[in-house]
Amino acid sequence: MANLLQLQNALVDLEALYHQRQGQRDQLVRERKRLQQQLEEIILKRDLLDEVRILFQMTSEHAREQARQTIESMVTRALQYVFGADLEFKIRIEESRGRPEAEFYVASTYGGEDVVENRPQDARGGGVVDVISLALRLVLLQSTRPLLEGPLLLDEPAKHVSDEFAFNVAEFLRELAQVFDRQVIMVTHNHQLAGVADNAFRVEMGEGKSRVNQVGEIL
Repeated sequence: MANLLQLQNALVDLEALYHQRQGQRDQLVRERKRLQQQLEEIILKRDLLDEVRILFQMTSEHAREQARQTIESMVTRALQYVFGADLEFKIRIEESRGRPEAEFYVASTYGGEDVVENRPQDARGGGVVDVISLALRLVLLQSTRPLLEGPLLLDEPAKHVSDEFAFNVAEFLRELAQVFDRQVIMVTHNHQLAGVADNAFRVEMGEGKSRVNQVGEIL
């Protein structure tokens, strides 16, 4: 009789232990399911972030390519306007230490058949650099959003341009003022540049004072 009672008690204990283990198992199953869902959510977020990163990279590359083409086109037009059709402005963008770096080149046949690329400072003297600098300023000014209003201020914009091409620079400045509806104010010692201005003033120093006299007006 005692043995039977002990067996019954042992059975009760086993049933209790079984239910306890079953409860623990059910809890572990629920926890596993929760962690699995959390993992799937993390994977989805990671994939989404990867897609967004790739999209941003593609967008950045697209915007960079669009900017490159725009700058090349506008600067090339400026060079060809001043020096002739044999010049072309080129930009090469390469990754260096994870950052894009741009190198500028001027391509020309120099009257021959083969295209030669040089750095701007090595292409036909400093006058080319002056025109490129002028065109780049204009591109940056016109590319601001919102558009930056006001005149374009220039200090000796064609200082190194030879007399042969100085008048072309003057006509280029007049045309860009009309195309972009922007006033151009410049300081220059070049009479050809001053000659195309709507208004020209001579500033002279005398007896410690500056005197300003209007010397030309085109109506």
